[in-house]
Amino acid sequence: MPTPTTIVIFGASGDLTERKLIPALFNLSTKDRLPEAFHILGMARTKASDDSFRQEMLVAVTEFGDGEPDPMAWQPFAERLGYVSGDFKEIGDMDELIARLEVIEADGKGNRLYYLATPPSVYQPALHRLGERNMVAEDHGWRRVVIEKPFGHDLESARNLNEVAHTVLEEDQIYRIDHYLGKETVQNVLVFRFANSIFEPVWNRNYIDHVQITVAESVGVGHRANFYDGVGVLRDMFQNHLMQLLSLVAMEPPASFGANDIRNERVKVLRSIRPMKEDSIRQHSVLAQYDGYLQTEGVAESSRTPTYAALRLFIDNWRWKDVPFYLRSGKELEAKSTEIRIQFRSVPHLMFPMQSEASIRPNALDICIQPDEGIHLRFEAKVPDQAAEMRSVDMEFHYADAFGAGAIPDAYERLILDALNGDPSLFTRADTIELAWQFIDSAIAGWQGDGAPALASYEKGSWGPAQADDMLAGEGRHWSLGCLHDD
Repeated sequence: MPTPTTIVIFGASGDLTERKLIPALFNLSTKDRLPEAFHILGMARTKASDDSFRQEMLVAVTEFGDGEPDPMAWQPFAERLGYVSGDFKEIGDMDELIARLEVIEADGKGNRLYYLATPPSVYQPALHRLGERNMVAEDHGWRRVVIEKPFGHDLESARNLNEVAHTVLEEDQIYRIDHYLGKETVQNVLVFRFANSIFEPVWNRNYIDHVQITVAESVGVGHRANFYDGVGVLRDMFQNHLMQLLSLVAMEPPASFGANDIRNERVKVLRSIRPMKEDSIRQHSVLAQYDGYLQTEGVAESSRTPTYAALRLFIDNWRWKDVPFYLRSGKELEAKSTEIRIQFRSVPHLMFPMQSEASIRPNALDICIQPDEGIHLRFEAKVPDQAAEMRSVDMEFHYADAFGAGAIPDAYERLILDALNGDPSLFTRADTIELAWQFIDSAIAGWQGDGAPALASYEKGSWGPAQADDMLAGEGRHWSLGCLHDD
């Protein structure tokens, strides 16, 4: 990209900029993956100069990156950093930002990536201001806007935000980011499925008994209690992370690896989720709070905000008809883990002597997103020196073993680079956002109002409430954690 390209970060004094954005941009710079003539302009109300901003970002890269950077790499990067103190709502402050951009784009030509690293309440006024000041017109270079999650609080607010965005921008200028889609292990789901011919023939209702997706957190709400208590696990984790993982696991093979083809197939999955009315939602879900949540500072005394949820849903299409998908996520669980379990059906006929049906375990495939990134395939093997005794064994792949420790970059590196290159494959389209909210809104509504059951409870450090175990046990199934231990 020989044309000057400027990354403008609104909310540059916040945690996201320090912990993720600047470390990711610095790593991209050291790998020579940024445009030749790039600049980074931060803007926030905090008073700072270019030099003080650079010093703060050096501290951030040292703390949240790979340690203190090599001065020979940091110095040229730091020279591209700038800062504008001000509020985008103030015309004078925006004029200063525009003046800085005009200096960078000396010949009037330049590309711009605007990154809204701000609270969600700021998204709409920020978009309005960009439109009013004609800062997104693509007369002399491309203009793109990255919008962080959460994108809306429910379906209505998501639609409103989409409408505002579309009054200012074209859809191909909008990059709604979900960092889960930037994880190497999540991207590998597509490669695993569609670059290996041995799996696609069995990736359907004829061979798969059920699918589990777990996103477990070992921490509580902590200092986010004021925010979290108005959100809960369904809005915080299900609407984005789990629904995105579901769409990758269940999607049909796209016609190409192009962004539109991939996104079209992902949205088809969400359109095919079986609708559930209020009474059926309660039959297919468990919501719970961990013990002690109501005593957390910032949490309402009578809060019904769930910190754990388990959902059973169905995708009504030819591939997945009547195959249950179990999704769960929660805080204060025993361990941090994100994994996908593909549970295959049992063998149709028992032919081996001295074996009971219960002794032959069905094959299982575990896709380990984090922290132990890799893939495990469980199958049965004969125990040596025994007539017919069998044992389950694992065929394993680990990123660290295959590609070396530290081979997996932070998700933001990939996503920022894709936004600069104009590749929206790993970003969420407007219709996907709204379909996900439509389903989650119905789940939330089923647990509200008169007659709504009380939330279940669970101990900190457990794997959730007993009711979630019962939901699967009633069908002869159980939750699995093949990435953490043999189940």
